[in-house]
Amino acid sequence: MLKEINGRELNILISSSEISKRVGELGKQITEDYAGKNLLIIGILKGGFIFVADLIRSIELKTEIDFIRVSSYKNEMNPGEVELVTDLGIPIINRDVLLVEDLLDTGATLEFIRDHILSKKPASFKICTLLNKKKPRESRINADYVGFEIDDKFVVGYGTDFAEQGRNLPDIYVVE
Repeated sequence: MLKEINGRELNILISSSEISKRVGELGKQITEDYAGKNLLIIGILKGGFIFVADLIRSIELKTEIDFIRVSSYKNEMNPGEVELVTDLGIPIINRDVLLVEDLLDTGATLEFIRDHILSKKPASFKICTLLNKKKPRESRINADYVGFEIDDKFVVGYGTDFAEQGRNLPDIYVVE
């Protein structure tokens, strides 16, 4: 299995079995919280696509799915200004919306997307993130559903990338 990307060593942080178990738990909680509702799940591309795919299979409700794509990483490891690349294709006015993200880091990307979605007048809006970095943030944004709390380290795998590499890794690794 891949042990490095771009000359940087990878050390396992969260195994695929731990991820699978936690995604199932999140799906069960979301199912309970949205019982009787027609949930619209919005995945954030590219990083969130694997998490979204696994999560929706663990939610036992009527759901629809759409994706939004933004860009914020201008170089390999440092975020820049957030830009909308691909907008939603489904109207969301008066819909119950769950935004699904792979990683809550600085909060700038989620704040940008949250404001964009709220401008479209959903009935409700919540955020689910697989990974939440334990660190002070400039933005005041928090996730309603969190898979794992992690230290402020650069991670890769299970959809997250390092310079567009490593998304296919089944586990989550710290990039050293």
